[in-house]
Amino acid sequence: MQKLVVIGAGMASGRVLEHLFDAAPDAFDVTLFNAEPRGNYNRIMLSPVLSGEKTYEEIVTHDDAWYAANKVTTRFGEKVTGIDRERKVVIGENGEVPYDKLVIGTGSAPFIIPMPGHDLPGVVAYRDLEDTNAMIEASATPGGHAVVIGGGLLGLEAAAGLRLRGMEVTVLHIMGHLMERQLDEAAGYLLKKDLEKRGINVLLKAQTKCIEGDGKVERVLLEDGTELKADIVCMAVGIRPAVALGQAAGLDMGRAIKVDAQMRTSDPDILAVGECVEFNGNLFGLVAPLYDQAKVLAKTLLGEDDVFKMRELSTKLKVTGCDLFSAGDFAEGEGREDIVFRDPKRGVYKRLVIEVDKLIGAVMYGDTADSNWFFGLIKDGTDIEEMRETLIFGPAFQGGGAAAADPLAAVAALPADAEICGCNGVCKGTIVSAIEGGAHTLDDVKALTKASASCGTCTGLVEQVLAVTLGDSFEAKAEKPVCKCTDLTHEDVRRLIKARELKSQPAVWQELGWKTVNGCHVCRPAINYYLLADWPLEYQDDLQSRFVNERNHANIQKDGTYSVMPRMWGGMTTPEELIAIAEAAKKYDAAVKVTGGQRIDLLGIKKEDLPAIWSDLNDAGMVSGHAYTKGLRTVKTCVGTDWCRFGTQDSTGLGIKLEKRLWGSWTPHKVKLAVSGCPRNCAEATCKDIGVICVDSGYQIGVAGAAGMDVKETERLIDVATEEEVLEWTVAFMQLYRENGKYLDRAYKWVAKVGLGWVQEHLSDPANRAALVERFDISQSVYQKDPWADHVANNMAQYTPLADLSQEAAE
Repeated sequence: MQKLVVIGAGMASGRVLEHLFDAAPDAFDVTLFNAEPRGNYNRIMLSPVLSGEKTYEEIVTHDDAWYAANKVTTRFGEKVTGIDRERKVVIGENGEVPYDKLVIGTGSAPFIIPMPGHDLPGVVAYRDLEDTNAMIEASATPGGHAVVIGGGLLGLEAAAGLRLRGMEVTVLHIMGHLMERQLDEAAGYLLKKDLEKRGINVLLKAQTKCIEGDGKVERVLLEDGTELKADIVCMAVGIRPAVALGQAAGLDMGRAIKVDAQMRTSDPDILAVGECVEFNGNLFGLVAPLYDQAKVLAKTLLGEDDVFKMRELSTKLKVTGCDLFSAGDFAEGEGREDIVFRDPKRGVYKRLVIEVDKLIGAVMYGDTADSNWFFGLIKDGTDIEEMRETLIFGPAFQGGGAAAADPLAAVAALPADAEICGCNGVCKGTIVSAIEGGAHTLDDVKALTKASASCGTCTGLVEQVLAVTLGDSFEAKAEKPVCKCTDLTHEDVRRLIKARELKSQPAVWQELGWKTVNGCHVCRPAINYYLLADWPLEYQDDLQSRFVNERNHANIQKDGTYSVMPRMWGGMTTPEELIAIAEAAKKYDAAVKVTGGQRIDLLGIKKEDLPAIWSDLNDAGMVSGHAYTKGLRTVKTCVGTDWCRFGTQDSTGLGIKLEKRLWGSWTPHKVKLAVSGCPRNCAEATCKDIGVICVDSGYQIGVAGAAGMDVKETERLIDVATEEEVLEWTVAFMQLYRENGKYLDRAYKWVAKVGLGWVQEHLSDPANRAALVERFDISQSVYQKDPWADHVANNMAQYTPLADLSQEAAE
């Protein structure tokens, strides 16, 4: 067995190992060095890690188990100090390793502008997990300021992530518009406009003079005298191939390590891959060509023939909500013509560059649905003369409108080598082969080909390939109609209720063309909720459109009796309340259960006794705990600073404030909160719909957790400094969920659909946040009332039995 040493555990070398182990798992004894103290992870997805949309664990490509299963000797956290080509050994910090074949995959290093202050603590690049963690740590301080130097792809993704973490972010770009290598001026303008809507300040033609600070970064000075506060500075101004090892070993060099079409260096036993290589004068920074290189290199190691070929590349920005695409050459030039489409209202801009009846470049912003089709025309050099007049409108308007009649026609027409997934370099033919081999779902295709497994922007296209290949047997995960009464989805209904100002159930049935007279048991509760959430002052809640528990304000049990649970604010109670509960339990022969939400449940209450026990509990000052409802359930707390020696804030007091603010509100599904007084998290705040962790600097607010049928950790929404901010952000999040969530979707399912970035975008605007709070308060003015007291006063008759069948008839 030959000895293979690989230097660098990045994405390119990782793909080499995958190809090797798939083709010949026992061909090589592999030793893998990596200067980072970890293995291969998807660097493309560092942006979602920074923004809080993903965790590091979710972007790991090869974990310890994978290396162990493939018998890879890993030397992580160990730098290679030299290569001895004569003895054929790699020299590491902890000793030498002999090789028969060597792969250099050292990648690239970020370029740091050598300006005064560039070496201060707090100045980072954006290249690896350490950089990402440094930015996350800096964002943990509420009210922090970040400066990003560089308005290219990485810089803007860093800026978006830091903004979503709650920092005040300024982007400095030396050129006249953003992403000038990928975008023209018009698209750059739209991108700047979108970023500024998200609260990111963008300064163009900005010349940075120096970075200043006392022992750490504190501010950035510009040549024009502008001074910017900075708790962290991210330099994202470019990369340089990391070639020191190859250069010291005497390999042929250009701007990087020179390789041939088989990825061999000037030493036939040393190969190179990735950002550290130069091929025919070209350097590489995007993942698609690196994966092409990896495939060729693996074949070269196995003695098989293959050649690396340059290909056209496209660019997409991975910032939630910024739909951007560019490909080819869009610079102005003699003999070139432009076709431009603008829709200012929608923020859509498209520009096609044509030369001698061929599409050579495309820039799109706001609507990139047809980007892969245009990219295929560029790559294939297709003659577009006959479709020139309709070209800008995409595939749906070509060939007599065939694609308009059949939306899948454009995908069906794509050649086998058409790229579908740019992140992983997966073409249509690879996906079709996987489908024909048995991959009949999106998850199957992801697992086998990695298409759609990174940023996810190609998911729709992959599903279209599935539909074309499988025909009628393919079932896409489409949103289903509300019920059989309508063809509309929940999202359609919510949108139309607002747009058409429908304020009653009959209005919904009539205006939206319901197939039944008055709906059914499935749609009525949903429509009732949507109406009361959107029109709290105009719509009258319909009790008969509620589930039995909500109609009876108690939980029905399997024997037909009910459970009653009084509210205990923040899990706190008093001796008087406990006495009242004990007396009620004895009086109505109830079982007593302490719940996981820090309350007491009285089980086994007969329906006819409900008003009486409610009245007794009301007399003791207690109200309904809404343990039966699609609304606020509990706010679990720990004892916080009142009693705990580890407590950092008054978690109990804050929990009580939150519960008193939120109780009584109807929501798409039940909502549970918790407030933990310190990071030890005794209140289990990290698995709630909304969870607050108290820290020395303030409060960390997380959302979209779950601990029921699904177990899910919360996602960080924002860090704030005061209780008032916790209340404001929590109420605003609750109202955003109330106004946009699908009925019976828990908060974590809703956030997964819209994306945490979308939520943070809507809540980060102070005016929008205030408007949400105001609308919540309007709803609370109607619905924050104790239903027990209301039913005791006004609805006693509905709990009285129709007849007493236990009595005997008279003779």
